[in-house]
Amino acid sequence: MRKLRMGMVGGGIGSFMGDVHRKASGLDGMIELVCGAFNSTLEKTIESGKSLYLPKEKCYGSFQEMILEEKKLPEGERMDFVTIVTPNHLHFEPAKMALENGFHVVCDKPMTLTIQEAQILEKLAKESGLLFALTHNYTGNAMVKQARAMVTNGDLGEIRKVQVQYLQGWMAAEINKEAKIKPWRADPKKSGIGGSLADIGTHAENLVSYITNQEIVEIAADLGRIGKDRVLDNDGNLLLRMEGGAKGTMSISQVATGEENALIVKVYGSKGSIEWNQEESTKLIAKWIDKPQQAFTPDGIDIYDSVRATSRIPKGHPEGYLEAFGNIYRAFATHLMSVLENKPIEKPDYPSVSDGVRGVQFIYAAVKSDQENSAWTKLKQ
Repeated sequence: MRKLRMGMVGGGIGSFMGDVHRKASGLDGMIELVCGAFNSTLEKTIESGKSLYLPKEKCYGSFQEMILEEKKLPEGERMDFVTIVTPNHLHFEPAKMALENGFHVVCDKPMTLTIQEAQILEKLAKESGLLFALTHNYTGNAMVKQARAMVTNGDLGEIRKVQVQYLQGWMAAEINKEAKIKPWRADPKKSGIGGSLADIGTHAENLVSYITNQEIVEIAADLGRIGKDRVLDNDGNLLLRMEGGAKGTMSISQVATGEENALIVKVYGSKGSIEWNQEESTKLIAKWIDKPQQAFTPDGIDIYDSVRATSRIPKGHPEGYLEAFGNIYRAFATHLMSVLENKPIEKPDYPSVSDGVRGVQFIYAAVKSDQENSAWTKLKQ
């Protein structure tokens, strides 16, 4: 028994996501950061490594150097997996090289810029048997897992309708000041063909699919590109068709003035419905056709046992973003430890490389639909 060794690509000093991944991966004491290629230059990487108490020799000038040098080390000393926390256009190459050299991968979303790249990673992961986790962190929330369990166990009956919104307003104030928004977010070469679609739309897509245990198979999208010279979408409304026959709607925006992180999902079944609001993440509302409304909380009486295990603190205390992120890492680490110890494990509960493929397919289908006057478009072409 030992801690799993993590190498990080990106996430240097000042990186919000790098800090989040380091904190979340450490919540359960199962993972330790042992090396990194944190920045674009060796000098900056060494500076970042110093602040993280890493020895200089474990701070690499590039992800290529890190992967190749770590591979030379004995199995008991090298990193076990690579975490990628770079802008979108820098996900594919590190992930591909890690898989090709025998390292497991944790990657931010969206997984890649193109469907072809996503499918290459899926093929590599399946052929090698290596693990690949995608950090759609909201699926790690205890009440999201309760929602999924209720759907899976038939508590809501036949699923008929879904509604999801993900509304933010941070871009509204900067609408004519693109320079103040991270430049790569407005650049298709670095962000990909989707703007808000890639940033928050993929979260909404993944959340709906996770809770209902059904894929979105077809969409009709009307996207907005609000602001002077805006190339990528920052607003959108979509109609959804699910593989189980349910229909739904999705609304996304980063120019919804006054909104902070309004991610809300509702699922309607023949027996009842559920509603989860990320800004009140420890509560799940259920409404029934034949009994009073219920409010589920992480340590409540009617919580499924598998869900109770994902809640980290006593009921009545706030629990959210970092804890949900930590649950993704814990599920991945538990799976990886079982692999290293040659022990069987049930189907792991974290977003996979296949979820990553579907996320990129979602982006491309939405853009294609919008270009064709909101025509119905299948995710799998």
